[in-house]
Amino acid sequence: MTGLEQGREETTSQDVSLRVDGLAVAAHHARPDGMPKAGLVLAPDIGGIRPLFEEMAARIASHGLAVMVVEPFPRVPAEQRAGLAVEDRLARVKDLDDGEQLGALEAAADHLVVHDDVRQVSVLGFCMGGYYTLKAAATERFDRAVAFYGMIRTPEMWEGPGHRSPLDTAAVVCPTLAVFGGADQWSPAADIDALRQAWSSRDDCEIVVVEGAEHGFVHDPDRPAYRPDDAAPLWAQALAWVTP
Repeated sequence: MTGLEQGREETTSQDVSLRVDGLAVAAHHARPDGMPKAGLVLAPDIGGIRPLFEEMAARIASHGLAVMVVEPFPRVPAEQRAGLAVEDRLARVKDLDDGEQLGALEAAADHLVVHDDVRQVSVLGFCMGGYYTLKAAATERFDRAVAFYGMIRTPEMWEGPGHRSPLDTAAVVCPTLAVFGGADQWSPAADIDALRQAWSSRDDCEIVVVEGAEHGFVHDPDRPAYRPDDAAPLWAQALAWVTP
């Protein structure tokens, strides 16, 4: 987490449960001790809620934002989620449903509005969370969005009846910052070019491509792909994007 600097405010955190069409969705809530400037819904990578994202939420909250992290696999019991390998999680993505996933992100936004009295709520995600962030940006629920290396088209292994491609609704997103690595096979250059074309008339959307960077190069210091010299300025840009 070294790329994301600690802010000035003290924070408090707690686990919460959201209800989405009768389904209980685990979430983690962090907020500054003072009045938040805005809200941020955090969509984690395929590993879901874990200490990495709890610490991330607290550190973002120290910059004055109220934050909700949302678990992407709510139908898997908590005791089973902890033991799921990445390969098992990847195999389950095809069975996820956009309505449920985006509904959970929207429920988290509603929670921030009610419990933290914020007016602006953004969404920010990494990897699979970035994939859903690009879709959530088109729901009209969020004011701004930041997608770190989110898949622009649904990967073949994830294709299923519950998924649409983020590219299908890219033209109608809220102001969105999309960050990609130039060596990321999950977001090939052709897909980035297609997104750039979809945003060709949008001066409120921005694409950043870091040449040579691989998937996951910003958010997890334990990954071999992590690039601290790139992570720090990109975190600063992301925070500026979602802070009024």
